[in-house]
Amino acid sequence: MSLKRRDFLLSGGAAAAFTVSQLTSSDSASAQALRPPAKWQHTADVVVIGSGATGLPAAIVAREAGASVILVEAEKDIGGHAITSGGNVPLGGGTSVQRKYGIKDSPDLLFRDLTDWSVVEPNGFPDYRYNDREIIRAFADSSAATFEWLLAHGVIFVDKAPDDFGGTSVGNSVPREMHSAAMDWPMVQTGKPADAMIRKMLSSGNGLMRPLEAAAKKGGVRILLEHRMTAIYRESPTSGRVIGIAVDNKGKKLDIRARKSVIIATGGSTGNVNFRRMFDPRLTEEYCGLAGMPWSNQNASGELSGLAIGAALWGLYNQTGEFGSNLTKPGTIGCQYNYVNLKWIPGSPVFDRARASGLSVANWQDLIMVNMLGQRFYDETGGQFTANDYHSIKDYVQGSYLNAKNRKYNPNNFINAALAGIGDGRNGGGPIWAIFDADAIIREKWDPHAPNVDIKAGFFFSADTLGDLAEAIQMQYQRVPMPRANLERTVARYNSFVDSGVDEDFGKPKPLHKIEKPPFYAAWATPVVHDTRAGLRINAKCQVVDWTGNVIPGLYCGGESAGGFSQHGLARAVCQGYIAGTNAAGTATQRGNAG
Repeated sequence: MSLKRRDFLLSGGAAAAFTVSQLTSSDSASAQALRPPAKWQHTADVVVIGSGATGLPAAIVAREAGASVILVEAEKDIGGHAITSGGNVPLGGGTSVQRKYGIKDSPDLLFRDLTDWSVVEPNGFPDYRYNDREIIRAFADSSAATFEWLLAHGVIFVDKAPDDFGGTSVGNSVPREMHSAAMDWPMVQTGKPADAMIRKMLSSGNGLMRPLEAAAKKGGVRILLEHRMTAIYRESPTSGRVIGIAVDNKGKKLDIRARKSVIIATGGSTGNVNFRRMFDPRLTEEYCGLAGMPWSNQNASGELSGLAIGAALWGLYNQTGEFGSNLTKPGTIGCQYNYVNLKWIPGSPVFDRARASGLSVANWQDLIMVNMLGQRFYDETGGQFTANDYHSIKDYVQGSYLNAKNRKYNPNNFINAALAGIGDGRNGGGPIWAIFDADAIIREKWDPHAPNVDIKAGFFFSADTLGDLAEAIQMQYQRVPMPRANLERTVARYNSFVDSGVDEDFGKPKPLHKIEKPPFYAAWATPVVHDTRAGLRINAKCQVVDWTGNVIPGLYCGGESAGGFSQHGLARAVCQGYIAGTNAAGTATQRGNAG
């Protein structure tokens, strides 16, 4: 089935006749127009797709507004990526905690912070310049109310003043970061509660999502686990109100009617390779260590289902802009899921899928990093993209050209160097391997055995010689063999830099340790895809907007499935869930343009 560009544009995305599964299928020739079913298996006023930091607040707010609510979740448990997070929640604008500690904030100050064109990172990329002003205004006006709502629904925050820990593009004027306390809930990373001595002080996404789950159940939200949304129904494929969704429950197809509204809260697109490559063609299959997985995936199902009925995408620069945590350096090595702020431990309910905890690197001087060809590519101690937070710009004045002029330039190119590839004309940088020896094992106090490393799935190798190590590296993403001589030359050259004290290739500060004592090791150290910062177009009410700029009646979206907002994480998601739930509960036939 062919589709001309002009037809794509005129049809409002032209995917309107396809289900999500058909959109991701290689055989779209058999795709048929998606018609509403003759019979619905379930019915509610509001149907919410996803139980993460957007979905649970949206469901609770809608239910408390008097609507009946069904929440569908694809996984076996609630929480999405949010429950695996660090629990850092930068809600501001004048919260009760800000007032308690004498921090003067307001919706206007927050709005100006998050739309300040003059803020740039050391590599020249702007945090806020491309934010949608309408969306940010709504966030700023609802931010404090959302924080108080969380308190009222059982979320306990670490008892301290707002700070700047864990913030990503949260504004420079005043501290806003708060931290949901782990409390007594079992941690998804370990399967058991945190140590009793630190439960009230440890920041954890578990401490945000489990109280909200309890509030949802207490309030009468009907939660259907292992119900994977496969399509959204409109009255006709490309026009009329949204009236329900199709789901798959362990192979059984069900249709759920929404009398008033459907809310997309599916959490983003990092796990859909072809979708994420629209923003960055380099992000091919080998970038498989996604943050939040394997607890939950971000497969773009919300975005695809919205596109299928005419929704537009929005805020695409924020996904490609080199600031924040959309791409990160690995936090652990030797395992697939190696996001810096998430480590899976035996006992976790998903450890059978995570398979290994990984080795945490205390000092990047203890290893070198090489590409598929066994060649170094950058200073191993190099960092990742930075992001704006309170006091990250000295002498900050909102909107001043001096904010950028006085910034010291630093390209922060570790990520770009890692993704550069091997010059074979193909996209994708391929696996990055951390190479080290037996002495490094001692210095780092590592145990290079399962379950600390994933040998069985090919994310960790060892050998008695460097040449044998190179030949041992065989796994699905290593698309070319690593030449023995390459790795031997790379290590020999690096060892000479240790002797001279100067890294002549990449400027690593005074290389400290030779790699010379067998056995030798190669551990997966490939960059991690994290944030989704582009998605469906929404307006201030979190209504989804189509390609012509008109609202799709009865359809809402928020969090990482929505575009127009550069900020990482929980505050954006929770606040937009609060906004979406409020509006969706009172919307039966709401129509109009995007504004």
